Amino acid sequence: MSKGRVAMLLGVTVFLALLAYYFVGLDEGMVSVFGRTMVVHEWVHDARHLLGFPCH
Repeated sequence: MSKGRVAMLLGVTVFLALLAYYFVGLDEGMVSVFGRTMVVHEWVHDARHLLGFPCH
């Protein structure tokens, strides 16, 4: 595997990990990309508690 391919895969992996972290840990209220809705919060509610994120 070439260094360029490894770097691309690493970059994509880091991006997806940060995206998952945002939706599980941070997407709520004022910083939500979906506005003032709690839909994403409710979808990942149990995962938030499992990972130690306080939410209420």
